[in-house]
Amino acid sequence: MNSYAIVKVNGRQLWIEENRFYDLNKLALQPDDTFVLNQILLVKYDNNLEIGKPFLKDKYIIDATVLRHFSGAKTRVYKMRPKKKTRKTFGSRVKLTRIFINSIRPVSVAKMAYL
Repeated sequence: MNSYAIVKVNGRQLWIEENRFYDLNKLALQPDDTFVLNQILLVKYDNNLEIGKPFLKDKYIIDATVLRHFSGAKTRVYKMRPKKKTRKTFGSRVKLTRIFINSIRPVSVAKMAYL
């Protein structure tokens, strides 16, 4: 199925598709935990496009699984004052969480799957 959605996660808007993984800022979940993304802005499912105002509430379910936590690329900041021999180097690595999108489906299909 060629379905996709635009969701809001951690203050960012992401275009997500089924069976793909995405890197987000660190979530307070353990690896192999499953959760539901509920702030859905737009969904294309079976050639139907639905737009939320601002969110699609109780129409679609997006299931995701936490794969792992890791550190991102190092960002370096170099400060120098000219003619003063003052130099400082700072660096940081952002903490990330990799999630896998299991499914995007309407609530009616989700209810039937749980029966």
